[in-house]
Amino acid sequence: MKSFADGTLPSDDVVVAALRAGDEAMFTALLDTWSRGMLWLARAHVSTNDSAEEVVQDTWLAVIRGIEGFEGRSSVKTWVYRILVNTARKRGVRENRTVPWSSAFEQERQTVDRSCFQGAGDPCPGHWKDFPAAWPTPESEVLAAEVRGRIAAALAELPVRQRTVITLRDVEGCTSEEVCEILEISAANQRVLLHRARTAVRGRLEDYFETARRPA
Repeated sequence: MKSFADGTLPSDDVVVAALRAGDEAMFTALLDTWSRGMLWLARAHVSTNDSAEEVVQDTWLAVIRGIEGFEGRSSVKTWVYRILVNTARKRGVRENRTVPWSSAFEQERQTVDRSCFQGAGDPCPGHWKDFPAAWPTPESEVLAAEVRGRIAAALAELPVRQRTVITLRDVEGCTSEEVCEILEISAANQRVLLHRARTAVRGRLEDYFETARRPA
């Protein structure tokens, strides 16, 4: 059996066949590739890291139990992540630490001035009028680690629905279509939530870099 040390997974039909055959190497490859992102998502819904780890474990058990019934209507990754979100949601509701999923994607207050975007008569309606300034390049590993910590802190402060979308898109690399399918939301809702999450995180980092540039 091929080693997946490089993190590259084969096609879905190969993955499914291997899982149904009880291939441990394939299962390990999926664990190594997806579990970290799954922990991020689970943590958005539950109260502790231990709870998030249990959600991920329960998800993988559900995957093993359900792989025979997988019909291929979505990608394997989308199917696994949908199980994860549903499992995390149920646990989070039990802990009374997250809002019910049915209300998780209700309209939020406006967080970005509409004047920042192009209007109906512009070439690209809804897009930024001006690109945000590029972030400074970290000059050392210490600074890079600090920036990663700032990003993690900014993500942790986001509302659960925004954090879930930005984690799927920008951490896990899911497409907008996959996110909509995993979370069962509209494309428009996904765009709004992603934009607000990215804006909030960028704002936090711009504040940090502005402070860092000030003379001591």
